[in-house]
Amino acid sequence: MAQETTIVSGMAGRYAQALYALAHERGATEQVAADLSTFSALIAESSDLQRFIKSPVFSAEDQVKALTALLAQAGIAGISANFLKLVAAKRRLFAITDMIADYRKLHDFAKGLARAEVTVAEPLKDEHVSALKAALAELMGGGKSVEVAVKVDPTILGGLIVRLGSRMVDGSLKTKLTMLRTRMKEVG
Repeated sequence: MAQETTIVSGMAGRYAQALYALAHERGATEQVAADLSTFSALIAESSDLQRFIKSPVFSAEDQVKALTALLAQAGIAGISANFLKLVAAKRRLFAITDMIADYRKLHDFAKGLARAEVTVAEPLKDEHVSALKAALAELMGGGKSVEVAVKVDPTILGGLIVRLGSRMVDGSLKTKLTMLRTRMKEVG
């Protein structure tokens, strides 16, 4: 776990590391990752839940009680449910999205998986997504596989923007035109 410490840091990272260590010990890393993804989706789709986890107004007891009902309804149990309730009891629910992101980083690292976010002007065909995955996997080296999330944004006009870990390559037509416009202003 020594190298994993460099992947995550801070309070959220410590919680994520503790959860990952427990899940790994019990052979439940995949189940915990799935549960956390489910909980993350619940947060994303509910502005009420977003306010609830961020608000200091609710007591720890109220948060644990509400979470218990929500987790039961969502089918989240075991290590994941206990972790989320512990986070609420410790008044750290405001940082749960960072904890989930850090757990995902640890889990991905252990699986040799890298995640890329690609923004394009028009939807990509399946063969282009496959070629992009292969190129990014080759770029990463070390036998890593790459999961690509494609987002369509017509405002970039053409080209693509790739975010892979902490690296970002902006090859969009919009950026190139902006740079060209800036250079022309400097010359004129």
